[in-house]
Amino acid sequence: MKKILYLLLIISLVSCCKKAEDPPGDKADSKVDSNDINVSILIDLSDRIDPKTNPNPTMEYFQRDIEYIKAIEKGFLNHIKTKRIITYNDQMQVFFNPEPSNPKINDFTKELKISFDQNTNKAYFNTVEKKYATLPSNIYQSAIKDGNYVGSDIWEFFKNKVNDYCVKEDHRNILFILTDGYMYHENSKFSEKAKTSYLTSKLVKSNNLTTSNFKTAFEKNNFGFVKANDNLNNLEVIVLGVNPEKGNPFEEAVIKEYWENWFKEMKIKKYQIKSADLPSNLEPIIVKAITGKN
Repeated sequence: MKKILYLLLIISLVSCCKKAEDPPGDKADSKVDSNDINVSILIDLSDRIDPKTNPNPTMEYFQRDIEYIKAIEKGFLNHIKTKRIITYNDQMQVFFNPEPSNPKINDFTKELKISFDQNTNKAYFNTVEKKYATLPSNIYQSAIKDGNYVGSDIWEFFKNKVNDYCVKEDHRNILFILTDGYMYHENSKFSEKAKTSYLTSKLVKSNNLTTSNFKTAFEKNNFGFVKANDNLNNLEVIVLGVNPEKGNPFEEAVIKEYWENWFKEMKIKKYQIKSADLPSNLEPIIVKAITGKN
């Protein structure tokens, strides 16, 4: 009997010690369901989408954007379908910065903000598919018809809005940015020494980043974007549509260097920067970025 009591005492002591050794925060961390996702799409509605200014006979750039968005929606819904209804807690939304003056575009944007929770019924999947099959095209057609390309203030979005709009606690936060890789808006154009809040082809030339040793010049002169945020380690970013101007064979690499360094400075751990390839080539990459599967 004494042996049994002694054994029970030892087991009890070991159990208490193990609980005491558990690092603080483990229980809270275990509640974080990374299977819940929050997908955001930031669209650059500058003249890069204008088929007259930037034509492409193979497939217009605005049409590529539309197909990218459909691929994002496909990846999002594929992810939802892997979950039980009781675990639904996922969102997807579209942003512009600044907001277009055209009220129709803003109305389309509201329609594209979708949310799944445990009260969502199966019919909602068809509703989402229908919205994303038509509304993105309406947005681009309206912007092109309007012809008032106000540009996209991506730097200001990261400075003042990304935390509130695109980062949701206890979620995987994924931001897709549809842009040609250049960054410019008159309301946020400034520089701090060699770093700038903008990037244009003219700036690439003036910084003499036009040869194979551009990285050496880049690092020596400390070129790059001005840091817009301090800590975005809970945000994944995928840039789609990089489209360098012709004439400099290193232009695309320079653009990517700007973005990569910027993301690293803002502590973004997971990111991808993709060229304006055909949607059929990028769709598997887009879907995998959301679901982890092709």
